[in-house]
Amino acid sequence: MITGVGLAAYAVLVGAAVPYVLAGARWPHRAPTAGVLAWQGLTVTFVVAAALAVYHLVLAEQHVHQGVVGLLSACGLAADAPPGDSPAGPADVALLMAPATIVLLPLGWLAATAWRTGRERRRHAGLLAVIGAEAADYEATVVDHDVPAVYCLPGRERRIVVTRGALERLTDEQLRAVLAHERAHIEGRHHLVRLAAEAFARAFPGLPLARRAREQTALLLEMIADDRALRGHSRDALATAMCEVAAGRAPRSALGAGGSGTTRGSGSTRGSGGSGALIRLRRILTPEARPRRVTRFGVLLACVTAPFLPLLVAC
Repeated sequence: MITGVGLAAYAVLVGAAVPYVLAGARWPHRAPTAGVLAWQGLTVTFVVAAALAVYHLVLAEQHVHQGVVGLLSACGLAADAPPGDSPAGPADVALLMAPATIVLLPLGWLAATAWRTGRERRRHAGLLAVIGAEAADYEATVVDHDVPAVYCLPGRERRIVVTRGALERLTDEQLRAVLAHERAHIEGRHHLVRLAAEAFARAFPGLPLARRAREQTALLLEMIADDRALRGHSRDALATAMCEVAAGRAPRSALGAGGSGTTRGSGSTRGSGGSGALIRLRRILTPEARPRRVTRFGVLLACVTAPFLPLLVAC
């Protein structure tokens, strides 16, 4: 019982308190890749801790003391189970489904969200094949629309879309800077990371960790793409391009350069009040030094070991 209560307290701490601390920290904006790993580590360790807490709280006391072997024996799956033990009944199976549900719920939402998003991307790609025109110079698809917008369609139907309004408003340098931003999204497969964050948020609605992880992951991925674009283009060009295309809205299944970094739906980059876009602009125009290498290594080590901490407590 004590172990179960300790694991439950750990899950509450990770799911309700730590997200506010991490969201208010400044180092993730200086090292966005490490920040994304930190949010992913928190989501994994929450699932592990919550599942183990439920396992210890709902199963019989002797199963807890005997660990995994006791659990398998209770289910009649262990080869060295005591001969006097009776196989698990429907009530035991129902109890075992409680911790399993915590693990299977985000996985189920991941599959459902991936299927729905993939369907939307295929539909949008088919539409672009009809109304779009290829611009070989920019390796992009041009859509005849007055509002300036630039976004990428990741996945199998990957392509970068530019509206006619963006071509008219942006200089060649600005356009190439924002295109580099979109290529960074595609090459980094950022849509998969956002897909996982979206599935976790749908699996645990109302959980502060789920909401914060979805928002911050989207924002940090935009920062990663910004950094990639800045390798070959000026800060002024990228910042100006972001302002010009800020009015454009990318489809839910796409990643838009002018987005604020807050996810709504299954992949949009729309946010509330444009706060994410302002944070990115300030970061581009007034860069800060990256954290020390030892700090980044410490964050990486913590992200890798955090999911194993509940297992050590349970054992």
